[in-house]
Amino acid sequence: MTREPAGHVPSGAFVVHAAKLQKVAGTTRREHRHGVIEDLATVGAAVPEGSEVDADLTLVSYPGGVSASGVVSAPWQGECRRCGGPVTGEVRVSVRERFARNGGEAADEDAYPLDGDELDLEPLARDAVLLELPLAPLCDEGCRGLCPECGANRNVESCTCGGPVDPRWSALDALRSEEGPGSA
Repeated sequence: MTREPAGHVPSGAFVVHAAKLQKVAGTTRREHRHGVIEDLATVGAAVPEGSEVDADLTLVSYPGGVSASGVVSAPWQGECRRCGGPVTGEVRVSVRERFARNGGEAADEDAYPLDGDELDLEPLARDAVLLELPLAPLCDEGCRGLCPECGANRNVESCTCGGPVDPRWSALDALRSEEGPGSA
Protein backbone atom coordinates (compact mmCIF):
# COMPACT_ATOMS: atom_id res chain seq x y z
CA MET A 1 0.00 0.00 0.00
CA THR A 2 1.07 3.56 -0.63
CA ARG A 3 1.75 5.68 2.41
CA GLU A 4 1.24 9.42 2.88
CA PRO A 5 4.24 11.70 2.35
CA ALA A 6 6.77 11.79 5.18
CA GLY A 7 5.65 13.99 8.04
CA HIS A 8 1.92 13.85 7.11
CA VAL A 9 -0.29 13.01 10.05
CA PRO A 10 -3.97 12.60 9.14
CA SER A 11 -6.13 15.26 10.75
CA GLY A 12 -9.30 13.90 12.31
CA ALA A 13 -11.30 16.73 10.76
CA PHE A 14 -10.70 15.42 7.22
CA VAL A 15 -10.66 11.65 7.82
CA VAL A 16 -13.73 9.79 6.54
CA HIS A 17 -14.49 6.25 7.60
CA ALA A 18 -15.31 4.68 4.25
CA ALA A 19 -15.88 0.98 5.05
CA LYS A 20 -19.65 1.11 4.38
CA LEU A 21 -19.13 3.31 1.34
CA GLN A 22 -16.79 0.77 -0.27
CA LYS A 23 -19.00 -2.30 0.26
CA VAL A 24 -21.14 -1.69 -2.85
CA ALA A 25 -19.85 0.05 -5.98
CA GLY A 26 -21.93 3.13 -6.80
CA THR A 27 -22.72 3.99 -3.18
CA THR A 28 -22.91 7.77 -2.74
CA ARG A 29 -22.37 9.80 0.41
CA ARG A 30 -22.18 13.54 0.96
CA GLU A 31 -19.42 14.78 3.28
CA HIS A 32 -18.94 18.28 4.64
CA ARG A 33 -15.61 18.62 6.44
CA HIS A 34 -13.78 21.65 7.77
CA GLY A 35 -10.66 22.21 9.79
CA VAL A 36 -7.34 23.97 10.04
CA ILE A 37 -4.60 22.93 7.63
CA GLU A 38 -1.20 24.35 8.55
CA ASP A 39 1.25 26.08 6.18
CA LEU A 40 -1.03 26.96 3.26
CA ALA A 41 0.95 29.72 1.55
CA THR A 42 2.42 30.79 -1.77
CA VAL A 43 4.74 33.72 -2.53
CA GLY A 44 1.87 36.23 -2.75
CA ALA A 45 -0.89 34.92 -0.47
CA ALA A 46 -1.59 32.64 2.47
CA VAL A 47 -4.50 31.17 4.38
CA PRO A 48 -4.39 33.02 7.73
CA GLU A 49 -3.09 30.96 10.63
CA GLY A 50 -5.96 29.25 12.43
CA SER A 51 -8.45 29.74 9.56
CA GLU A 52 -10.46 26.74 8.49
CA VAL A 53 -10.52 25.09 5.08
CA ASP A 54 -13.99 23.91 4.06
CA ALA A 55 -14.58 20.82 1.89
CA ASP A 56 -18.13 20.07 0.67
CA LEU A 57 -17.83 16.82 -1.28
CA THR A 58 -19.83 13.97 -2.73
CA LEU A 59 -18.10 10.60 -2.44
CA VAL A 60 -18.99 7.78 -4.85
CA SER A 61 -17.48 4.33 -4.59
CA TYR A 62 -16.23 2.34 -7.57
CA PRO A 63 -14.43 -1.02 -7.71
CA GLY A 64 -11.05 -0.40 -6.07
CA GLY A 65 -11.62 3.17 -4.96
CA VAL A 66 -13.72 6.24 -4.25
CA SER A 67 -14.22 9.39 -6.35
CA ALA A 68 -14.64 12.75 -4.65
CA SER A 69 -16.20 15.80 -6.31
CA GLY A 70 -17.37 19.10 -4.93
CA VAL A 71 -16.02 22.43 -3.69
CA VAL A 72 -13.09 23.32 -1.43
CA SER A 73 -12.89 26.86 -0.04
CA ALA A 74 -10.72 28.90 2.32
CA PRO A 75 -10.08 32.56 3.16
CA TRP A 76 -6.76 34.10 2.14
CA GLN A 77 -4.78 37.27 2.71
CA GLY A 78 -1.80 38.81 0.98
CA GLU A 79 -0.08 41.96 -0.17
CA CYS A 80 -1.01 43.91 -3.31
CA ARG A 81 1.70 43.53 -5.93
CA ARG A 82 1.43 47.19 -6.99
CA CYS A 83 0.88 49.26 -3.84
CA GLY A 84 1.83 46.84 -1.05
CA GLY A 85 -1.52 47.27 0.71
CA PRO A 86 -3.38 44.41 2.37
CA VAL A 87 -5.60 42.19 0.21
CA THR A 88 -8.09 39.54 1.33
CA GLY A 89 -10.31 37.12 -0.51
CA GLU A 90 -11.66 33.60 -0.64
CA VAL A 91 -10.42 30.66 -2.66
CA ARG A 92 -13.31 28.59 -3.98
CA VAL A 93 -12.34 25.72 -6.25
CA SER A 94 -14.24 22.82 -7.80
CA VAL A 95 -12.52 19.45 -7.40
CA ARG A 96 -12.95 16.03 -8.95
CA GLU A 97 -10.40 13.47 -7.77
CA ARG A 98 -10.00 9.75 -7.17
CA PHE A 99 -8.83 7.79 -4.15
CA ALA A 100 -7.58 4.31 -5.03
CA ARG A 101 -5.88 1.38 -3.43
CA ASN A 102 -2.38 1.61 -4.84
CA GLY A 103 -0.57 -1.66 -5.30
CA GLY A 104 -0.84 -4.73 -7.44
CA GLU A 105 -1.26 -4.63 -11.20
CA ALA A 106 -3.87 -1.86 -11.39
CA ALA A 107 -1.92 0.80 -9.48
CA ASP A 108 -3.39 4.26 -10.11
CA GLU A 109 -0.53 6.76 -9.76
CA ASP A 110 -2.80 9.76 -10.43
CA ALA A 111 -5.10 8.97 -7.51
CA TYR A 112 -4.77 9.84 -3.84
CA PRO A 113 -4.06 6.78 -1.69
CA LEU A 114 -6.92 4.90 -0.08
CA ASP A 115 -5.45 3.16 2.94
CA GLY A 116 -7.67 0.59 4.60
CA ASP A 117 -11.11 1.81 5.59
CA GLU A 118 -10.11 5.45 6.06
CA LEU A 119 -10.12 8.16 3.44
CA ASP A 120 -8.01 11.25 4.27
CA LEU A 121 -9.41 14.30 2.43
CA GLU A 122 -6.75 16.68 3.80
CA PRO A 123 -4.22 16.17 0.94
CA LEU A 124 -6.97 16.86 -1.61
CA ALA A 125 -8.06 20.03 0.23
CA ARG A 126 -4.43 21.17 0.67
CA ASP A 127 -3.60 20.72 -3.03
CA ALA A 128 -6.80 22.43 -4.19
CA VAL A 129 -6.23 25.52 -2.03
CA LEU A 130 -2.50 25.83 -2.82
CA LEU A 131 -3.12 25.64 -6.56
CA GLU A 132 -5.76 28.42 -6.39
CA LEU A 133 -4.02 30.91 -4.09
CA PRO A 134 -3.09 34.01 -6.13
CA LEU A 135 0.64 34.39 -6.76
CA ALA A 136 0.45 38.18 -7.29
CA PRO A 137 -2.79 39.55 -5.82
CA LEU A 138 -4.16 43.02 -6.51
CA CYS A 139 -6.16 45.16 -4.10
CA ASP A 140 -8.13 46.43 -7.10
CA GLU A 141 -7.83 45.93 -10.87
CA GLY A 142 -7.34 49.70 -11.21
CA CYS A 143 -4.62 49.92 -8.54
CA ARG A 144 -2.21 52.70 -9.54
CA GLY A 145 0.65 51.43 -7.36
CA LEU A 146 3.50 53.39 -5.81
CA CYS A 147 5.46 56.24 -7.37
CA PRO A 148 8.88 54.80 -8.30
CA GLU A 149 10.60 58.07 -7.32
CA CYS A 150 9.05 59.23 -4.04
CA GLY A 151 7.15 56.10 -2.99
CA ALA A 152 3.75 57.81 -2.65
CA ASN A 153 0.74 55.52 -2.88
CA ARG A 154 -0.93 56.80 -6.07
CA ASN A 155 -4.31 55.42 -4.93
CA VAL A 156 -4.31 57.76 -1.91
CA GLU A 157 -2.33 60.83 -2.99
CA SER A 158 -0.82 62.36 -6.07
CA CYS A 159 2.79 63.37 -6.33
CA THR A 160 4.64 65.95 -8.40
CA CYS A 161 7.38 63.62 -9.53
CA GLY A 162 7.97 63.61 -13.27
CA GLY A 163 8.04 60.43 -15.25
CA PRO A 164 11.25 58.48 -15.55
CA VAL A 165 13.89 60.15 -17.71
CA ASP A 166 15.43 58.04 -20.46
CA PRO A 167 19.17 58.87 -20.60
CA ARG A 168 19.22 58.14 -24.34
CA TRP A 169 17.16 61.32 -24.93
CA SER A 170 19.18 63.58 -22.61
CA ALA A 171 20.88 65.40 -25.53
CA LEU A 172 17.45 66.43 -26.89
CA ASP A 173 16.30 67.49 -23.42
CA ALA A 174 19.35 69.81 -23.25
CA LEU A 175 18.35 71.42 -26.56
CA ARG A 176 14.79 71.96 -25.34
CA SER A 177 15.96 73.73 -22.18
CA GLU A 178 18.35 76.04 -24.19
CA GLU A 179 15.58 77.22 -26.50
CA GLY A 180 13.24 78.15 -23.67
CA PRO A 181 9.47 78.01 -23.63
CA GLY A 182 8.78 80.89 -26.09
CA SER A 183 11.08 79.95 -28.96
CA ALA A 184 9.93 77.97 -31.98
